Amino acid sequence: MTITTRISRTTLCALLLCLLSLATLVRPAFAQEGEGTLNNIPPKGITVDELIQRFAGKEKQFKVAREDYTWTQSVKVQTIEGNAVDGEYQQVFDVVFDDKGRRTQLVKFAPQNTLSRIEMTQEDLDDIEKRMPFTMTIDDLPFYNVKYMGQQQEDELTCYVFDLSPKKIDKGQRYFEGRIWVDDHDFQIVKTYGKNVPDLVKPKKGQENLFPRFTTWREQIDGKYWFPTYTKVDDNLHFTMGDVHIRQVVKYENYRRFGSKTRIIFEGQEVKGADDDQKNDKTQDKK
Repeated sequence: MTITTRISRTTLCALLLCLLSLATLVRPAFAQEGEGTLNNIPPKGITVDELIQRFAGKEKQFKVAREDYTWTQSVKVQTIEGNAVDGEYQQVFDVVFDDKGRRTQLVKFAPQNTLSRIEMTQEDLDDIEKRMPFTMTIDDLPFYNVKYMGQQQEDELTCYVFDLSPKKIDKGQRYFEGRIWVDDHDFQIVKTYGKNVPDLVKPKKGQENLFPRFTTWREQIDGKYWFPTYTKVDDNLHFTMGDVHIRQVVKYENYRRFGSKTRIIFEGQEVKGADDDQKNDKTQDKK
């Protein structure tokens, strides 16, 4: 989210230096997330490096599989003044495929945007689409520091907990920084907490594009993969001209696998598993 202000360059620089100093002292409170006690114990029967490789490999499989699904996504962003909502952005759309098999979005509901204290930027929309439903695949590992923190209970799941941070921030690239919970049975991410970095500040233009901390929960879909289903934000964005309290909810619903179901009949009997073989072939082709 961004605010454009007009103040003197000297005042702006002083305020930015103050904020940067505070940022070095205050780190995201990842330890506040999670239901059970975080136990700093090693995984059993597997090394930490093997565990990381395993869940990152499963995440790659999930990311490829999700490309074959459609779903309905709703987004609501609100600014809060005191206890009242004083601005709102909302949109509901279907993520589908066109007649050429290309992914597209069909907007179903988009009332007038009443946000007045912040603006939704392209980076905000990209975060909602790509980075709030965060995946940590085998392809992403070279770009991140991955630190094993221990084990923690999430609902009925026992999870391995990892803290992630980008090894470096390349110009024009954005990354996730925060904590993930990996189910000890399916070796997939079931919860994510953190923020997308870096914040984008242009002192000469008096522009600040700040991004909130968020939590994303996943649920098992089709009995195999854990899909993002709910993202929540309740955070204060610390702009130089004052804090802005925002709330945000993103819902991902009605997951459906794209494609027609093919039946193969041999001597009057349906060949079981033929459709699964075709699905597997399609997945291999995409890889």
